[in-house]
Amino acid sequence: MASDTQDTTRTRPATRLKRTEILKAAVEIFGNKGSTNGTLADVAEQVGMTHAGVLHHFGSKQNLLLEVLAYRDQADVADLVEQHIPGGPELFLHLVRTAFANEQRPGIVQAYTVLSSESVTDDHPGREYFEERYTTLRREASEALHELCVQKGVADPQTISAASASILAVMDGLQLQWLLHPDTVELGAASEFAIRAIVNAVLQPGPELETFTRTA
Repeated sequence: MASDTQDTTRTRPATRLKRTEILKAAVEIFGNKGSTNGTLADVAEQVGMTHAGVLHHFGSKQNLLLEVLAYRDQADVADLVEQHIPGGPELFLHLVRTAFANEQRPGIVQAYTVLSSESVTDDHPGREYFEERYTTLRREASEALHELCVQKGVADPQTISAASASILAVMDGLQLQWLLHPDTVELGAASEFAIRAIVNAVLQPGPELETFTRTA
């Protein structure tokens, strides 16, 4: 990413402010139009700059797209002391807090949802980012579930891998439903319910699905 190569400690405050302004505009443009239809010219027009001016700050559209995703991640941990998502069981509380916070920032949620969906296509600039993101979050969720199982005395849980993937799928799926029906779906409350249910299913497994179908 561009931020990895840029020495931000020497970036002038005015430059940092302008970059943030561009990122906020890009969140809106790519969230509304997608990464293909949304252009650097659209972003430049929104912030009152030229196309060349946006390129001066980010180098390319691909770099800007990746920076938008990084900006979203930074927003998730902006209020945390270590500026990093917590580990262990506290991770699940952080995910719930993030879902409630997302209700107040639909633009970022929309950009994330659009770009994550597009990332499955060939040669999408965000594919590597999302592959790494999901791999990392599944691992961190698995580690948190393992730690919670140890605390609760649950031996050899068999569902941790499925639970970790399910938590991420539920959060992203609920974001999509919320964007489509914000007056019907309560993003924070529904996410909290789903995460709690999945974690409890690992700690206290219920009847197999066949049991429900036989008694229905």
